[in-house]
Amino acid sequence: MNEAAASMSRANAAGRTAFSVLAAISFCHLLNDMMQSLLPALYPMLKGSYSLTFGEIGFLTFTYQITASLLQPMIGRYTDSKPSPYSLATGMSFTLAGLALLASAHTYPLLLLAAALIGTGSSVFHPESSRVARMASGGRHGLAQSVFQVGGNLGSAFGPLLAAFIVLPHGQMSVLWFSCAALLGIAVLLNVGHWYKLHGIARLKPRAAAIGAHAAPTRRQVTIAISVLLALIFSKYFYLASLTSYYTFYLISRFHVSVQASQIYLFVFLGSVALGTILGGPVGDRIGRKYVIWGSIVGVLPFTLLLPHVNLFWTAVLTVPIGVILASAFPAIVVYAQELLPGRTGTVAGLFFGFAFGMGGIGAAVLGQIADSFGINLVYEICAFLPIIGLLAGFLPDLDSAGAIRPART
Repeated sequence: MNEAAASMSRANAAGRTAFSVLAAISFCHLLNDMMQSLLPALYPMLKGSYSLTFGEIGFLTFTYQITASLLQPMIGRYTDSKPSPYSLATGMSFTLAGLALLASAHTYPLLLLAAALIGTGSSVFHPESSRVARMASGGRHGLAQSVFQVGGNLGSAFGPLLAAFIVLPHGQMSVLWFSCAALLGIAVLLNVGHWYKLHGIARLKPRAAAIGAHAAPTRRQVTIAISVLLALIFSKYFYLASLTSYYTFYLISRFHVSVQASQIYLFVFLGSVALGTILGGPVGDRIGRKYVIWGSIVGVLPFTLLLPHVNLFWTAVLTVPIGVILASAFPAIVVYAQELLPGRTGTVAGLFFGFAFGMGGIGAAVLGQIADSFGINLVYEICAFLPIIGLLAGFLPDLDSAGAIRPART
């Protein structure tokens, strides 16, 4: 009798959203991305201190993001077959090491190594934390992904403010102060890993059983859908690279604002990205992920086309809807892909987070070369047209609540 009651209790728990776990993983995502965002936030200071070109700035971003891009799918695939509950704390430890090196580096090669270590931390943290978010979702997958991802967006938004009011006034060595945040994150992630080990894996079993009762999509359908989603990620993150890496330089060059003021404008944009992220997942749960993906990519086009041609006030205003609309797609994209490939949560998360980081890195490097050769303004005139790629969302099939593909309407 007691065993039956315990079994029923576990089944009920598996159907509930574990908000305490989601809050913990979101908080650690905030810490992780806050520390990582210090790197691009330091670019104006590093450019002056090391006499770096825009191309070298872009290669710093490329090193950080391509490291994460290459490793994330491999780590996600490995942990799909061999769950590693305490790997999250390991990932945060790599970020801590990169942060310490970033604070003390005195040469450009050491800056590149610091960027690579930070990227390695991301490569471990993101696929596994996305898996934990799905484990803790209780079936509300879009909401769970949004809660998890908004922590990272908030952390990225806080980075420029911390750089403006702490790092820039006190110098490069002050980055070391943020090691306390990494140590706090490691402690929290050890507790999350303990929950993962005891309860998390069991929560995926009801979902796996439900999938077996529905028709699986064909290989061709999956291939087309994943290809379209990756094209949308390219569009989104190439455009985002223009703002996260070069927005401060654009404001300084075109409108002659101070470095500190440019960081505040960047915070406004990154804050709007956080808002879009938290909205995208729950809306996708309610109306369907395909419609969120479609609207969030194509809907941003009028604003991106206007941005290069307006004054400082309207530049700041336009970055808000750009951030909100564009960011709402990513939680929906990740959950949509996980439903296409059930049982491969880590692989999918690693592929999409990794591809996003890779596109951001390649975008930063390419756009840096364009800025060096033709001026920073041209970067935004070219990138304004990237959201047109979002029209490909029309080729995505509709998924039902169980992840099966609905027949096409005639």
